[in-house]
Amino acid sequence: MERVYCTCFDRNYLSRGLTLYHSLRRHTPGSRLWVLCLDPAAYRLLHEIALPDLIPVQLSDFEAADPDVAATKTGRSLVEYYFTLCPAWLLYVAQLEADSEWVTYLDGDLFFFGSPEPIYEELGSAAFAIVPHRYPPALERLKRFGVYNVGWVGARTDLDGLTPLRWWREKCIEWCHDYVDGERFADQGYLQELARRFPRVKAIENHGANLAPWNLANYRIGFRAPQILIDDTQPLIFFHFQGVKRGFGCFIFNNHRNYEAPFTSVVRKHIYRPYVDEMLRIEQGINASIDVSDAKPLARADVNAFWRRLENMVRRARNRCFQLLDIVTGRAFLVLRGKAY
Repeated sequence: MERVYCTCFDRNYLSRGLTLYHSLRRHTPGSRLWVLCLDPAAYRLLHEIALPDLIPVQLSDFEAADPDVAATKTGRSLVEYYFTLCPAWLLYVAQLEADSEWVTYLDGDLFFFGSPEPIYEELGSAAFAIVPHRYPPALERLKRFGVYNVGWVGARTDLDGLTPLRWWREKCIEWCHDYVDGERFADQGYLQELARRFPRVKAIENHGANLAPWNLANYRIGFRAPQILIDDTQPLIFFHFQGVKRGFGCFIFNNHRNYEAPFTSVVRKHIYRPYVDEMLRIEQGINASIDVSDAKPLARADVNAFWRRLENMVRRARNRCFQLLDIVTGRAFLVLRGKAY
């Protein structure tokens, strides 16, 4: 039975989104990836290149199909509106792909290193799939942003899969903001209540699913060709490259220092290097149509409170210091003429 995937991104995430697409195609040949294009430039390029099994949808067409979601746009920041779209977009694709077995939302900055088949084997008879953040003890404080991560959210196209998905969509229409309010935060805080409220919801236990900077400190990462191994046992299935960004014109940085995560030679060479190399190749190919080499990930929502603004200023200054330190210690990738060193 077919398994279908969906994601969303704008021109700023084009190279990341296409990197996700190619990695998914390598490990799940024939799988369809629906892309909600968050700006006209992204749709125009994806429509022009017409990649196999990649289905781009204009944001305006989706909004016309779901006016309740579109009505929230004026009262939310851009990033908050993008959060609001996630469950509605997943439901939209699930309804159009009713003959498929699973429809799964993927964040645009994921990259597959192996087949997701072990995830589906683990899910068994489950109808709704979520993935924990798996914060290490030193980062327990981050649970206020949600126990579960929206990097992978899957729903069977049956009643037990679509019912929680509809509930999640309704809750995000009701409230979806870029700050913590009790157990609520953006779209992902609701996943905790969803897991308690509905049957057949399964939290993925495979540590190879959604390895990320925020949980990397939990594990030993090794390489035994051709696999990246977690604690010498579980192969890496997909990595969440949250926080990868350009800086100082010719460097690509990771987000590990913010999470006190190790950045070993194995992690650099066998996890980050393939991702950065493929992203750069894609950028070289699409720059003729849209210049994405200087594109920046979407900034988080501005906040009005003075102390929150001050906190954001301190965070930006700290991140700049981390970037300088990464240059000195060799963690950052130097990009020259489209190649990373």
